Amino acid sequence: MASVIKAQKANALKAGDRKEKRKADDVLPMDDSDSDSGEDKQEVEAVPASKKRKNKQRVLLLSSRGVTHRMRHLMNDLEVLLPHVKKDSKLDSKSQLHLLPELADLHNCNNTLYFEARRHEDLYLWAAKMPNGPSIKMHVQNVHTMDELKMTGNCLKGSRGLLSFDQSFDDTEWGKLTKELFTHIFGVPPTARKAKPFVDHILTFSILDQKIWFRNFQIIEKDPLEPNGPPQMALVEIGPRFVLTPIRIFEGAFGGATVYSNPEFITPAAIRTAIRKEQGKKYNIRKDAEQASSMRKESRRRAEDELAVSKMFA
Repeated sequence: MASVIKAQKANALKAGDRKEKRKADDVLPMDDSDSDSGEDKQEVEAVPASKKRKNKQRVLLLSSRGVTHRMRHLMNDLEVLLPHVKKDSKLDSKSQLHLLPELADLHNCNNTLYFEARRHEDLYLWAAKMPNGPSIKMHVQNVHTMDELKMTGNCLKGSRGLLSFDQSFDDTEWGKLTKELFTHIFGVPPTARKAKPFVDHILTFSILDQKIWFRNFQIIEKDPLEPNGPPQMALVEIGPRFVLTPIRIFEGAFGGATVYSNPEFITPAAIRTAIRKEQGKKYNIRKDAEQASSMRKESRRRAEDELAVSKMFA
């Protein structure tokens, strides 16, 4: 047994000597040309390789206290459409919007969509770029969720959508800024964790009457009734749909200098006050008419005759 172990050790030593000889043979003396090429290689390695720019867009989605069921369903629809969204709990205070950049930093997000509800009936949307702005405050109107519309369109959950902007966005300065901000927020990056490598729907933004109209359509390449027929591109609406009225654009995140202010915007509270005043005018007009009618009746009443039966036989 001892002789066998000695033989194995001797074979191992011989194999090691052979490997060292091979390595020594492979190493050749370096010439001046080789040294120059080595210096060139070091210089090339010293230059940092140009890395491909990655689109890392993450959106923080949250709301304030007092949202209704319709507002909550709209947020859920946007969360389904945008796989790069991180949803957070409700913000307790409406006056401390300066906390939102800190929340976005904690969630590693560089965009924010904040839904602010007032009086349980008015909904405002803040779209902001973190951490330095800009930010846009908009009034949300004509909200219709997916469950409410019940459209025939459908798309894969987590798929990326194309963005379509109206030509009117390029006509104004605030339109260009809004287009750039919406591109960062609604454009799903291909490297998103929950995104799927499919593009089967399109998000459209159109400007009409100084309002931004949002629609979501499915892209159909073939007629479902003729699956073997020629390709026919068509759009079928999926939902949701809503209208945004820009109010102000701020230079910073949820504050700062005012870059743009919409002079045509009227608050919903002012509209309701005007409606109540009109209803009050109708009431006052009706009461004035009743008073005028009673005065006419009094003026036309004849005086009582002295020879009346009631006076003669009183």
